[in-house]
Order: sequence, then C-alpha cells, then structure tokens
Amino acid sequence: MSTVVETVTDLVTPILEEQNFELVEVEFVKEGKSWFLRVFIDKDGGIDIEECAFVSEHLSEKLDTIDPDPIPQAYFLEVSSPGAERPLKKETDYEKALGEYIHISLYQPLDGEKVYEGFLQSFNEETLVLKIKIKTREKEITVERKNIAKARLAIQF
Repeated sequence: MSTVVETVTDLVTPILEEQNFELVEVEFVKEGKSWFLRVFIDKDGGIDIEECAFVSEHLSEKLDTIDPDPIPQAYFLEVSSPGAERPLKKETDYEKALGEYIHISLYQPLDGEKVYEGFLQSFNEETLVLKIKIKTREKEITVERKNIAKARLAIQF
C-alpha cells in the first residue's frame, strides 16, 4: 500500500504547491469492506470545502490518466483538512506547535503512563519537552521521540 501513498503524494504535491497548500498526510486504508484514499491538506488560516473539492477534482483527473491503474481496487477519495487536532509528523509541524497544547501516545510507558497532554516547550532530533499538569502542580517531562507512537495538536478542556 505504500506505493499507492507514494504515487498519490507525487501526483498531489504539484497541485498543492501551485495553490500554496501543504500536504499533511496521505493514507490508503481498508475499513470494513471499503478502501479509502485520504489526502489531508492545510494552509495558513485553514482549508475550506471549495479548496478540498478543487484538489480532489484535479487529483482524480491525474489518477484517471495513469496506465496501468496504480489503485486497481475500488476506493473512496477523501480530501480534507486535518482538523483542529492535526497530527504532528514533520519537523515543521513541531515548530508550529511550539508553545501549543499537544497529545502524545507512547510505545512504552514513561513514569507508568503511555498518554500525555501538555504544552510543547522544546524539541530536538531525539527528545521533546512537555509541560504537563498533575492535579495542581506543573511538571516538565522529557520524552524520547523514538518512543512516540502518535503526536497531534489537542484541544484543552
């Protein structure tokens, strides 16, 4: 399935660059009996539905011209914004998230916990520092990036 993701990434990138949009993520997944090709896009100020439709239409046209078909099975194409809780994948995502409230899930527990939410204080290639709240006390924790299964922006309640 990674070849589908790579092919779609190569096809959609010029469309997005032309519009000054950012590619957040491409995924090709089976849910139940159906396949979904999801393309998450963004830009400063957010993406609207017309912009998603524009990218969907142009990407669909490009996919239809490729022979042999890179995606032989039937699938649903979804182009959307990553939403308020967008994933943090690239270095630029982490840079934009400095000082923001984020959610991380870990592969291995740290201090007995596998999930943390807090403010991203700093990061480098190997670690990130989160300011978390434990009851009424604030504490900074350092997390090894190789232990992070998923990271995303979070909404603080």
